[in-house]
Amino acid sequence: MTAESTPTARPMPDKPTVDGLEDTWGAVWKQNGTYTFDRERALGLPREQVFAIDTPPPTASGSLHVGHVFSYTHTDCMARYQRMQGREVFYPIGWDDNGLPTERRVQNYYGVRGDATKAYIPDYTPPLQGAEGKSVKAADQEPIGRQNFIELCDILTVKDEETFEDLFRRLGISVDWNVSYRTIDERSRAVAQQAFLRNLKRGEAYQQEAPGLWDVTFQTAVAQAELEARDYPGAYHRVAFHSDAADDGRVYIETTRPELLPAVVALIAHPDDERYQPLFGTTVTSPLFGVEIPVLAHPMAEMDKGAGIAMCCTFGDLTDVQWWRELQLPTRSIITRSGRITAETPEWIAGGPGEELFAENLATKTTFTARENVVKALIASGDLDGEPKKTQRKANFFEKGDKPLEIVTSRQWYIKNGGRDADLRAALVERGNEMTWHPGFMQSRYTNWIEGLHGDWLISRQRFFGVPFPIWYPVDAQGETDYDNPIVPDEADLPIDPQGQAPKGYDESQRGQAGGFVADPDVMDTWATSSLSPQIATGWPIADGSAHGSDAELFAKIFPMDMRPQGHDIIRTWLFATAVRAHHENGSVPWTNTAISGWILDPDRKKMSKSKGNAQTPEDVVKEFGADAVRYWAASGRLGTDAAYDTGQMKVGRRLAMKILNASKFAYMTPEPSAADGDLLALVTQPLDTSMLATLHDVVERATKGFEAWDYTRSLELTETFFWTFCDDYIELVKERANNRDGKFSDAEAASAQAAVRIALDVLLRLFAPVLPYATEEVWSWTHADSIHRAPWPSVTGSTLPADADPKVLTAVSQALAGVRRAKSDAKLGMRAEVTSMTLAGPADALAAAEKGEADLRAAGRITGMTTAVEETEGATLVVRDAELTPPPPKQK
Repeated sequence: MTAESTPTARPMPDKPTVDGLEDTWGAVWKQNGTYTFDRERALGLPREQVFAIDTPPPTASGSLHVGHVFSYTHTDCMARYQRMQGREVFYPIGWDDNGLPTERRVQNYYGVRGDATKAYIPDYTPPLQGAEGKSVKAADQEPIGRQNFIELCDILTVKDEETFEDLFRRLGISVDWNVSYRTIDERSRAVAQQAFLRNLKRGEAYQQEAPGLWDVTFQTAVAQAELEARDYPGAYHRVAFHSDAADDGRVYIETTRPELLPAVVALIAHPDDERYQPLFGTTVTSPLFGVEIPVLAHPMAEMDKGAGIAMCCTFGDLTDVQWWRELQLPTRSIITRSGRITAETPEWIAGGPGEELFAENLATKTTFTARENVVKALIASGDLDGEPKKTQRKANFFEKGDKPLEIVTSRQWYIKNGGRDADLRAALVERGNEMTWHPGFMQSRYTNWIEGLHGDWLISRQRFFGVPFPIWYPVDAQGETDYDNPIVPDEADLPIDPQGQAPKGYDESQRGQAGGFVADPDVMDTWATSSLSPQIATGWPIADGSAHGSDAELFAKIFPMDMRPQGHDIIRTWLFATAVRAHHENGSVPWTNTAISGWILDPDRKKMSKSKGNAQTPEDVVKEFGADAVRYWAASGRLGTDAAYDTGQMKVGRRLAMKILNASKFAYMTPEPSAADGDLLALVTQPLDTSMLATLHDVVERATKGFEAWDYTRSLELTETFFWTFCDDYIELVKERANNRDGKFSDAEAASAQAAVRIALDVLLRLFAPVLPYATEEVWSWTHADSIHRAPWPSVTGSTLPADADPKVLTAVSQALAGVRRAKSDAKLGMRAEVTSMTLAGPADALAAAEKGEADLRAAGRITGMTTAVEETEGATLVVRDAELTPPPPKQK
């Protein structure tokens, strides 16, 4: 715990302040490359001396919110601690700038929407330039071609990223800004496309035409991990199917979606339901449409729900999909990608009693209008029993969408994730066991998600701004597309845009022609790119390893990475998807430690998020309270624990940062001791001083254990608690001795206090540095030429405190001083009042400890008369009794 001074790099200000420190030190850190990753040093170090962080790439669409501040501060505290431990820290920054959030922001910001049928317009000017806070209706958006839309996405994300970078720098996030990526940049596209091609070659990626969840607003398929179940208003309709086997010729079902009657393929009941056992194996005919359908048994049917028998449609919900697959039922889809009923009358309805109804009242209608028309027809036919009963039904929504998802049949790309493979599922669960989770209970969310999967990972999206699938399909002589034999590029040619480039052996004139080719029209889901963030950042080699930021040597050194920080809400998406990709491609985990932050809650205890409209933007609070204050609030929340948005806590943090500045200035204004060979510790001889350092020794040990256990909050609590004792008690106790203006103390006694104050301050600054980087850097600069953030973390190893150093001395003398202060306060006298007589009472061991610091106690408390009394006191603390006080003389004007 020795403090070593170097030539002063910066003069101590007359009046320290936290205001402006972000600008001052942000510029210095940037100029000096304080947080720059030293690749060559890293390659020469043992692996355990390098700490690699898989930094979450925030979505570059709109603005950051305080949840980002919360979680990124957690990560930054760990990064700074590891750097001070002498490790070379690989701390990149990425921006997740492709995908639906970006497209939606571009649509509203510029008043446009992508339309693949539109031609490219050179030097295009959009109708709007910043419709912030407004949602532009689709009908009011100007349709523009694919490439124009992509260009606008690229322009706006760069603008957003510049704003984000400015805020992150102001917050003191110590990433290496030279190591950055965008999930749409050339390297990211090449990495994502190469990984996909290798998945395809190994059989881990496949294409399938099958029913899947579809968002009619965004016109794209949606993966299971992106679902959100919400209550949605509806009504139960009791509808009669006709049966010769039923007692009264009717079988009643209850449904909230009568518009799907044309798509019914079976009625299904539980095999143990005695009511319907006579019907199993028979057929019924559907009302209105007269289609003959079977009555079947399946254990997923719920006997106690509604009528106990349900219609299986293709497709109303995910249960329909399961029944359809397991019972090998026919496909009779009627809902299109637009969310409307198909325009053509289906062949199973054509020629039947419902042909006219379908053609005139259902075809091309929205599901809402189709439902109304079917209900009217059921009333007219007498097949609706009673009035519809209103209810709140659970419906699946895309997490970013506003309308319930439909299930439509489409051709999509999938990556195997264990949803249909028990062995792969078990292997991915085991990958979770290979990671260390902080906190540990979060692992169950990962495991439970995997074990609840019922399908593979759908990775294709029908959008514009994303990484294209690097695939073409041959078109045969009859003009039919051959999806079973895709044309793939060489890895050396990546990244490619198949819609703008022809495959080898073809030319552009053959696009869409018989005997030619067509491009895969889709892009990858944004998670399919960001799930490769470890490979993107660490230099995973592309092709022969010579292009697109490849760095085979660095990749071999730091992959798997050491840390993945993220929120618990995306364990099922980002974390799991990254584990899947690393398992398939690298045969390992992508990192060894997973750090899960909690949510930020609004005053109603609801999660803050941009999508919910209750998120606070951090720019104003950073300006009002300072970055250190906001970081203090964030670091006060433990990993895995949700925290309230609390400006009161930020005020506490600002007060702490100011106290560090002011207390440090006061301490440094005491005379500087002269130590042989700079060994200040050798000068510390007085019991109160050695007691303080012994207590600090314990704080260092426990604060270090806190960080090693990923509990930076505990480290902060320990350091802060000691710091206030150091300021309020210890400095007050020794300031007379340290300054020794009247010569009451010997030079050695004064030097002991002077040295102890400096040693303690040096250690405390370093303990605070990961959380409060600005205030600590400012104070450090008054006595050091280097940065505190490159200084070593305080160590208890090798400390040579005197053998009789007793932590109880500081505790006892502090208790006594508190009693003196209380007596003066009760007498309504200032602290300069003289104590002419008092009794210090308490246990014998506490009195003996206080006696070792009596001279400092008398000086600090202005005590001229004091006796002691051994007695048992509450809590075994020292108390002051029978104090006689003399008011201080008036201050000289």
